[in-house]
Amino acid sequence: MAKNQSRKPGRDVRGGNGKRQDKIAPVRGGTSRMERQQAKRMGGGAAGSRGPRRDDGPRRPQKGAGQKGGAQRSGAGKADLVIGRRAAAEALAAGVPIRSALVQAASGERDAALEALAKQLEGEGIEVERVPRGKLDALSDNAAHQGVILRARPFEYAELADVIAAAGEGDALVVVLDHVTDQGNLGAIIRTAEVVGAAGVVIPSARAAGVGVGAYKTSAGAVMHLPIARVPNLARALEDLKKAEFWVAAATEHAEQDVWHAPLSGRLALVMGSEGEGISRLVREKCDFECRLPQRGVIESLNVAQATTVLCYEWLRRVSAEEE
Repeated sequence: MAKNQSRKPGRDVRGGNGKRQDKIAPVRGGTSRMERQQAKRMGGGAAGSRGPRRDDGPRRPQKGAGQKGGAQRSGAGKADLVIGRRAAAEALAAGVPIRSALVQAASGERDAALEALAKQLEGEGIEVERVPRGKLDALSDNAAHQGVILRARPFEYAELADVIAAAGEGDALVVVLDHVTDQGNLGAIIRTAEVVGAAGVVIPSARAAGVGVGAYKTSAGAVMHLPIARVPNLARALEDLKKAEFWVAAATEHAEQDVWHAPLSGRLALVMGSEGEGISRLVREKCDFECRLPQRGVIESLNVAQATTVLCYEWLRRVSAEEE
């Protein structure tokens, strides 16, 4: 759709003509196929903090942008433990906020490498507690802890209203993840979202990966620079994003239109499905339109993190072209 071309209220924008000859790329995520479809046309309006809004169609009503209850902490537990010397060193390098450290009490010959790590931890203001080996064995389920376990601080999640506020009133991107379960994928997606200038990432509070040590590592620290909202109900969160004038795009292999023909620009909430199941039926029904990635090769798909990167950069390409 050309810039500034009006859209008719009530127009069905799901699908598209789907005339390209490329094979459909399944877009679920992880080891399976990532539901990758996206995108609907985005609303326009007055100039805002993220560039001019295009007066090219009906606007979403502004009321009710926020969704309470989104700010939650990941529960403390073994998911917050960093086990082993190498993992501890990597966590420090990645900027993972550490609450405390458990270091094996000396027994017999002094371990110079372990003592050097303990000294580094204390030098960074982290409380170091000397404990017997048995306690470390129990916490690590007898894994190779090498005499050290760190306790990371629970991640402080934003509320959906914070993400919407960060979007301003102009073009903006919000990435919504429908039960992505791998922390590595989550961190990689957060990294992409931050690099392209997204307003934030939205994840469900149950049956999905939260921001832990793995996500810190693969995000390359992006988790500290981008609002990440954890919400109890994704379908309701999408309704709130619509009220804030976002169009909601589903990335799914079932879409008729491919990413090149889908209206991926303006104020876009991009929904990506889980690694094995893709986008759930209820969430998919809340999306304004769908799109898929074209494919010419023979392997099944990209993973969810790779597919999200492609779609996010297509959004960035289009909004950048419109600003020129």
